[in-house]
Amino acid sequence: MAAHTLRKPQGWQQWLLIALGLVLVALLLLVPLALIFVKALSGGLDLLTANLSEDFMVHAILLTLAVAAITVPVNMVFGILLAWCVTHYDFRGRKLLLTLIDIPYAVSPVVAGLCYLVVYGIEGMVGSWFASRDIQIIFAWPGIVLVTLFVTSPYVARILIPVMQVQGRDEEYAALTLGASGWQLFRHVSLPKIKWALLYGVIVTNARAVGEFGAVAVVSGTIMNRTLTLPLLVEQLNNDYKTAAAFTAAALLACMALLTLVLKTIAEWRQERLLRGAREVEQ
Repeated sequence: MAAHTLRKPQGWQQWLLIALGLVLVALLLLVPLALIFVKALSGGLDLLTANLSEDFMVHAILLTLAVAAITVPVNMVFGILLAWCVTHYDFRGRKLLLTLIDIPYAVSPVVAGLCYLVVYGIEGMVGSWFASRDIQIIFAWPGIVLVTLFVTSPYVARILIPVMQVQGRDEEYAALTLGASGWQLFRHVSLPKIKWALLYGVIVTNARAVGEFGAVAVVSGTIMNRTLTLPLLVEQLNNDYKTAAAFTAAALLACMALLTLVLKTIAEWRQERLLRGAREVEQ
């Protein structure tokens, strides 16, 4: 199939459509993002520094990063294994498994958080078992990690599956013929082929883990200096009329989002080059 060729706009109608799109992007995306930084800096650098050094701010930053540091590697391994299974083996229930991967996409994060609250709460069977051993899941950091794992679980797998399907398995079969072990096959053949797609999946997973609000809000209990991540802290500070501190936390999230966007763009560009090269080889 020939690649789609882009053409230059012709006529004032097409230029008007492009201008309308740019205006909407500016109004809906750029202006709110810029206002976050304007509000955060409106009180001066001294106030910004003071807000960043507050105990609740430091704790929220560390908790957010800790949750991401746990959930991203777990979902990376889970996504690789899942993508490998559905692209390398034909088994009964394969299509069902592909469908189940999308459950976190379809289920509202608030509903997911409520389900975890029922299961792992003190009144639940699983939660009562942990509580009897003095282990608290809900309204503590383990509950936040669990719901974040749930909402971020599909991203790596969903990104790797089409990449693995396009690339095929000819090189892997050749390596097996030459006597490569399973680990050698994955490390020296499979992983180099998917590394940029994997990096893209990790970046997207990290962005969702850092910014998750709904599910975390249900299971965290929003306890200051204990279970408030940065997204929850923004709402809490805003409700307490601490506007400058709220925008400071929001600016931190915006900076993380911009960094994620840059890394995501680089990973997408590299992955597109690899896929284009794979298609050319097939042709």
